[in-house]
Amino acid sequence: MSTHRSQLWAGRFDGGPAEALQQLNDSFAFDRRMYVEDIQGSRAHVTMLHEVGILTAEERGQILDALDEVEEEMASGRFEATAGDEDIHTAVERRVTEIAPDAGGKIHTGRSRNDQVATDLRLWTKRELVELARLVLGLQTTLLRRADEAGDAYLPAYTHLQQAQPVTLAHHLLAHAWALSRDVERLSQTLARVDVSPLGAGALAGSSLPIDPERTADLLGFGNVFDNSLDAVSDRDFVAEALFDLSLLGVHLSRIGEELVLWSSAEFGFVSLDDAFSTGSSMMPQKKNPDIAELARGKAGRLIGHLTGFLTTLKGLPLTYNKDLQEDKEPLFDACETVRLTLLALDGMFSTLAFRSEVMAAHADNPYAAATDLAEFLVKKGVPFRTAHHIVGRLVRAALAGEGTLPDLVAAHEDLGPEAAELMTPGASVANRTTHGGGGQESTAKELERFRSSLDAARRRLG
Repeated sequence: MSTHRSQLWAGRFDGGPAEALQQLNDSFAFDRRMYVEDIQGSRAHVTMLHEVGILTAEERGQILDALDEVEEEMASGRFEATAGDEDIHTAVERRVTEIAPDAGGKIHTGRSRNDQVATDLRLWTKRELVELARLVLGLQTTLLRRADEAGDAYLPAYTHLQQAQPVTLAHHLLAHAWALSRDVERLSQTLARVDVSPLGAGALAGSSLPIDPERTADLLGFGNVFDNSLDAVSDRDFVAEALFDLSLLGVHLSRIGEELVLWSSAEFGFVSLDDAFSTGSSMMPQKKNPDIAELARGKAGRLIGHLTGFLTTLKGLPLTYNKDLQEDKEPLFDACETVRLTLLALDGMFSTLAFRSEVMAAHADNPYAAATDLAEFLVKKGVPFRTAHHIVGRLVRAALAGEGTLPDLVAAHEDLGPEAAELMTPGASVANRTTHGGGGQESTAKELERFRSSLDAARRRLG
């Protein structure tokens, strides 16, 4: 049999595809990872075909047995692809037909690769997004544990990368953990829109056969079934949404990575990295590099690129299926794998690094970090905030000009005095952050409980 005759669509053509077309067209090399979903979809489809009277019980049994054999071959690595296996659907059907020649020829009754691939990809995406959301929860759990362990440790928080006001270390770690909570929420919301079965839409218009899309949706565990066959086979919103969710998650991981790069530098010295999550230099023996943090920062660009590239692919497509949609898988597969590895690596990095709380405190206890506390001290005495801001600003300028230390100038000021100067003693400023969601020890203790409850609720939602 000639090569082209093994193509599912070969009957319309006299000759086989050109080699260049076949190489450009074939997707088996990357979509074979969906073999579990493809076989799962085929089992449901065959079961439904039997239930509506299109397949006999014997034919159903032969096809299901063949699908079991193909799945075992795929899982064990014994599956042998042929030149005509242009995608996972072709490969599975070809092998099923080899195992059960007569019954296997009926496996594709009432469906198209258009609704089949959309079904496979939705099943794969459902599973993958749940797994990634659980990995995010794992990183959040590690951040919570390290926040608990941090106790009353504190450090300077920054705006414009300039020291601003001191906050507890736990509060800072939870800032990243709360951002990751929004990523879990987004993934969960996307999952709801992924959870729609397109199987039964056919090529684009359904079928004249008495197939039952609701039954296959139920067998596959989908919560909903498509309402419009044209939309069902052309919709890739769920891929774009997943890529956006993963891109923004990647941005959050990048920000974490950037801070770890800064914190592990000699200039900051806030953390010491474990050897297992660091690398050295091929030339400079003294180096200990935060490569994981840098890669977390760098991978964000890759993820954003996948999103923008795929949106560009979608923007000009007419209804319904177009081969351009084959470009949905590689960016999604790569984005999921990139995020998975980054989450695991950052989790390990946070689990093993050592916080240098004494260095953090030394920076946070800079008297200038209490400038806002001094202004608020005046506000409590009835001074308008802008006036208080001006008074403290003048004292800061005087101290920087060498007219005295800021604590001495504050102690001598008629509107401030020794009581205000006490606000600049070590640890005093961070303790003053007492409002809801603030960075002081008292507020952080309450925040830890709120976050713990939030994390438990997220775990329950993901099962």
